[in-house]
Amino acid sequence: MSKQKLSLQEQLLKSGLVSSAQAKTVKADKRKQTQMQRKNNVAVIDEAKELALKAQAEKVERDRELNQLRKQQEEQKELAAQVRQLIELHSLSQDADGVAYHFSDGNRMKTVYVSETMREQIINGRLAIVKLGQAYEIVPYETAKKIGSRDAASVIVHNECVKDAEAKQDDPYADYQIPDDLIW
Repeated sequence: MSKQKLSLQEQLLKSGLVSSAQAKTVKADKRKQTQMQRKNNVAVIDEAKELALKAQAEKVERDRELNQLRKQQEEQKELAAQVRQLIELHSLSQDADGVAYHFSDGNRMKTVYVSETMREQIINGRLAIVKLGQAYEIVPYETAKKIGSRDAASVIVHNECVKDAEAKQDDPYADYQIPDDLIW
């Protein structure tokens, strides 16, 4: 007594879910459709296949976007590491007993203590103040330019390099003497 495998149509008929008339009409419709396709050389449009191809194309596009985002994040990490390395290699030591140099970082006023010569160099643009994490470091002009090209937000104070002769010629207040005790 081997059981013979029944087709889906036969199983539905046997269970009573479909009548024999419905099964015949479905079978006839299917036969007519295949004959029309052969006669007109029309390709069968497989909706499931189209949906699968569309889903695959969307997945490829989503993967491409994710890879691009990861690549941008890696580049940002590399630039941050380069900025950190430049600052650590070229930072100049600050003088805790020196003169206070005040500057603004965003909407807050900050202070670093430097020697008088370093203060003059910051004012003249030969030195710059950069931010490393929460700390502020002083670096040479060339290093500040390199840092600015990688991350402009890290450079806090970078005055234009002023030549002394030009500054004295163009300064309308050159004839007025600044008091010695006026340090801001």
